[in-house]
Amino acid sequence: MILKRIKVLICLMAFSLVICAPQLMADENYKADECFEKFSRGTFKFNQGLDKAIFKPVAKGYRALPVPIRSGTSNFVSNLRSLLTLSNNILQGDFKGAGNTAGRFAINSTVGILGFLDPASKMGFEKRGKEDFGQTLGVWGAESGCYFVLPILGPTTTRDALGLVGNVFVDPVYQITHNSETNMVIGNENFSEHNYYYYKGTDAVDFRSKNIESIDSLEKNSIDFYASVKSLYLQNRSQKISNSPLSDKTQNDSDWEEIDNQ
Repeated sequence: MILKRIKVLICLMAFSLVICAPQLMADENYKADECFEKFSRGTFKFNQGLDKAIFKPVAKGYRALPVPIRSGTSNFVSNLRSLLTLSNNILQGDFKGAGNTAGRFAINSTVGILGFLDPASKMGFEKRGKEDFGQTLGVWGAESGCYFVLPILGPTTTRDALGLVGNVFVDPVYQITHNSETNMVIGNENFSEHNYYYYKGTDAVDFRSKNIESIDSLEKNSIDFYASVKSLYLQNRSQKISNSPLSDKTQNDSDWEEIDNQ
């Protein structure tokens, strides 16, 4: 099932590169060409329908939970997510960031009771922006390519879609839950791919619950909601790749990456 998804993504991205290669723009401002606007707008509308029918109601139900439960859950998934950030810190040559991320994970996984608490922040290990393989490709100089919208996964570009595939190989959580040999090495055969999707689903619900008002406001005040989301997504990704201070201000779940992707 996973291999089929990867093959579909690779085919889509390869097609995007063939169609848009002559139009690829310099990545200085993280601009991206609209290669499949009609398709993307249709997919965007489909995603909106799913959001209003399923994701938003679930997010509202999640928000009704007591604050300590939501806070602990958010900390837990953020702690797991930091392993992907750590891998990409290293790939980007950001060893200072890698040290901070590793320190946070070690402290929060132990003193913080498996990450449900965040004592690392009080011990000088600040919470920084998330990193993924799409950002790593940007740091390496890869251009953004086409902008398009994927079903459920949301807005992306050729580079960020390639990053989604790359995340599979550099995310320790994915490798642990999908690789039986890894489970044998760490001495725990209870992990399965279901655990990975539970974690990703919880992360998405947590993100959506924190952005109910902001997304509603953006939709209400936008002449063209699709164009507004595109602009916000591209600006945010640009800030993240350049490690702009603005991206650190928005990294706490208002960064649009998990509409994504994420």
